[in-house]
Amino acid sequence: MKYISTRGLAPMVSSTEALLNGIAPDGGLYVPAEMPGGDALPDWLEPSAGYAGTMRGILSLFFDDVPESVREAAVARSVARFAEPENPVPFRAVGGNVVFMDLAEGPTAAFKDVALTILPTLLQHAASVAGLKKVAILTATSGDTGSAAMRGFADVAGTEVLVFFPKTGTSEIQRRQMVCCPGANVHACAIEGNFDDAQTAVKAVFADEKIRADAAAKSVFLSSANSINIGRLFPQICYYIMAWRELHAAGTLGADGFDVVVPTGNFGNVLAAFYAKKLGAPIRRFVVASNENCVVADFIRTGVYDVRRTFRVTNSPSMDILVSSNIERFIFEISGRDAASTRARMAALKGTGEFSLGADCGAPAAAGFVSGHASPEETEAAIAAIRRETGYLADPHTAIGWKVLRDLGGRGNVPAVVAETAAPWKFPATMLRALTGTCGADDFANLRALGELVGRAPRFAELENAPALHALVCAKDRVGETVRAVFGI
Repeated sequence: MKYISTRGLAPMVSSTEALLNGIAPDGGLYVPAEMPGGDALPDWLEPSAGYAGTMRGILSLFFDDVPESVREAAVARSVARFAEPENPVPFRAVGGNVVFMDLAEGPTAAFKDVALTILPTLLQHAASVAGLKKVAILTATSGDTGSAAMRGFADVAGTEVLVFFPKTGTSEIQRRQMVCCPGANVHACAIEGNFDDAQTAVKAVFADEKIRADAAAKSVFLSSANSINIGRLFPQICYYIMAWRELHAAGTLGADGFDVVVPTGNFGNVLAAFYAKKLGAPIRRFVVASNENCVVADFIRTGVYDVRRTFRVTNSPSMDILVSSNIERFIFEISGRDAASTRARMAALKGTGEFSLGADCGAPAAAGFVSGHASPEETEAAIAAIRRETGYLADPHTAIGWKVLRDLGGRGNVPAVVAETAAPWKFPATMLRALTGTCGADDFANLRALGELVGRAPRFAELENAPALHALVCAKDRVGETVRAVFGI
């Protein structure tokens, strides 16, 4: 498979090259030159394939120039890192024809683990093919990608990782997952700003020809572990295919297909569902759920993407994002893969903070997209309602998805799969306040209290006394300097 840039000014590349580059040279994002159709792998619903077999099938489509032995090794390494290697993504019916798709059973308890336990093997192979001494992986995180990237790449030969996270905004558990992560080749740096500041700065580093040239002179290649990288995006298709199979096997899938409900920040997870539909998954609606930073939800509803608003720190920090990178891929697809119009809209967003869909683009609703959002208070009310009505302990992001699904209504008998994007243990203060009306200032005391409340041993208690291994802090206009210092370029 070959890949092209959404902006149309970069050469076509192989999947190996796209993996390494992360972002295309023209600033665009890589997409398949030709998207495979529903006949690409005709045995999607064969139960014997299982999770590992389905993931191998996905990788064979989107990374066909990577040897089969490498793809096999990537999948084997990935599943071994989940709580249940034979069933890394459990599905749990919670009533009302709603199924929670648990994506939080990996090493860092976030959906990012699915792809970030696979990407290291693929990227290591790509670096070997290119004859590189080292791949330096630069990543911005709103909370979950950082620790997943660090854990995924820790001690992987020929790689080094630097994660930038907001100094204020992540939960204490999320922060300590990063600053306490072992591995001689992984680093975390708090940025004095929010996620958008970090992501903008990281993109500026990728666009800085001097930094890239200086890195290349030392046989160091800059790449990314964010969902801008195809190695993050396309493996996520796997669990939407698994959802299709799960509903088919349960006998609940009718002629109208099923809805997917995705708590959305950087738009990569729901975009993976969009691509799953192109591979044949009978997804009727894509329910996009946002918090108060609801730029994406508003865009789905109005066709106007406008980031000119106040950034809010909320109790669903992984969605505290205004500029969602993968919107660019979505615009490219719904405009009929028109690179010129995509390029113009991205220029408008950069220049004015806004762009609109015109007659050249299909409306998000025409592609099956609907949206809604929740305030912090509504998020906590949803956590409590889910617990009260189903007995399920859902994290703040998942609770927003559940709440938006209910608000939208109009589902009839169509089953809905809600992406459970993180474990509740990562947000103990919010969870405890939602369930009891109060919480303390100490996140680890909250974690213990939450465990006692629900009668379960909490995850991440060991982080309380874990040594802090990463203490870097930088201003948002000093990211380039920090990259040079950490990577030795």
